[in-house]
Amino acid sequence: MPNRDNSNTYTVQDRFSRENLERLLIHDRMFTSAMGGVLPEQPDPTRFQHVLDIGCGPGGWLIEAAKAYPNQSLLVGVDINEKMIAYAHAQTQASQLGDRVAFHQMDGLRPLDFPDAHFDLINERFGMTWLRTWEWPRFLQECQRIARPGGVVRTTEFQICLETNSPALTQLGQLSVQAFHHSGHIFVPESDGLTKELPRLMHQYGLQDVQTRAYALHYQAGTPLGQLFIEDWTRLFRIVEPFLRKWTNVPDNYQDLYHQMLEEMRAPDFFAISHLLTVWGVRCSCYASLSGRP
Repeated sequence: MPNRDNSNTYTVQDRFSRENLERLLIHDRMFTSAMGGVLPEQPDPTRFQHVLDIGCGPGGWLIEAAKAYPNQSLLVGVDINEKMIAYAHAQTQASQLGDRVAFHQMDGLRPLDFPDAHFDLINERFGMTWLRTWEWPRFLQECQRIARPGGVVRTTEFQICLETNSPALTQLGQLSVQAFHHSGHIFVPESDGLTKELPRLMHQYGLQDVQTRAYALHYQAGTPLGQLFIEDWTRLFRIVEPFLRKWTNVPDNYQDLYHQMLEEMRAPDFFAISHLLTVWGVRCSCYASLSGRP
């Protein structure tokens, strides 16, 4: 059974490190590009005037949204990491977006310092790294509190294991599944142990018109996207090693596996396919009265 204590189970133990910042910058570029933009599944993104990104990291998704949709009048990002917020703020000023884009240090696991019915769109990407299974109900309810009636709550999550011709990467992915399950980040010890539950969770906790869009992102050796993938995963399995050791039985040859993965990713025929799922739903007009809030 997952451990339900209040200790930190964030998958990156040293989330203030420069290497983690660099990895998240690559992450933003890689996934936004591969998914076809910041809001590829939304038929009319221009209708979202007030946008919130929870767990925004260094702010890449929000800044790209501001550039893509200049009609959006207020874009706000929140993250618990003060260094990420400082970096995001600097990028905003450099991009001359400070009149529309703001970043604040807040903990997404706690009530957010925003009034009721404030945002047209609430976005969250890859919350699996910091949300545990029993925290999703409260998180979704808080998102609905600050969403306007008819507003959209949107989340994108990943399957942990990849389709790949790298045996070492496959083995490291299987280790990650066990660690994510033991720490409470996924419901069952399977690669899709969160993604397959998200539509049900959104329905169960009050969102309406829940829809999904699946992505299969292909990475090939020798391509710009493939190079970003290699840079991302090279950092990832260095950074998450303490998390893996805390939550599962890591084999003695972990470092050998890591270096084997690096060699296999450098091969000219290397490929990997990452599966993501975006799930979104609409906050109904009756939510405020049902929640007991004014």
